[in-house]
Amino acid sequence: MSRSANPMPTFVYVTYIAASPEKVWEALTKPELSEQYWFGYRVQADGGKGGRMTAHNSAGKLAHDDPIIESDPPKRLVYGWKPLYRDLLDERPSRVTFTLEPFKGQTKLTVMHDEFDEGSRMFEMISAGWPAVLSSLKSYLETGRGLKSSWNDEAQKRAAAEV
Repeated sequence: MSRSANPMPTFVYVTYIAASPEKVWEALTKPELSEQYWFGYRVQADGGKGGRMTAHNSAGKLAHDDPIIESDPPKRLVYGWKPLYRDLLDERPSRVTFTLEPFKGQTKLTVMHDEFDEGSRMFEMISAGWPAVLSSLKSYLETGRGLKSSWNDEAQKRAAAEV
């Protein structure tokens, strides 16, 4: 008996960054660094397994408070993902996995975001969000400057006000 393909959507993004895995790890886990490229969000995920990943938006409101599922610095970080937005309370948590691999003096960063229900609104949102955030991360680590937000005005207002 063969099993059908998993209908749950999965997002995968791979980029190469001219920085060490240690520098990429710091940028992914330290709020003072994430604020520079994550469009004002202060993301903290430097605890170990069982700790918390928290994110505060640019208005200082808590937007995430999710469990760290796995932490193996500077190789692999896995945490839950359940934004605290009122209009997404009915969606179950998904999972984000960061895999960092040294590659010829740079870092291969693979981000996999999975465990979405079919038809998830959050999947649609992260499919636009992760490329912007990860491109800004790459720019920040390589040039010292993150990118300007590519989110439309409506999305920016929502992120600042909805938590």
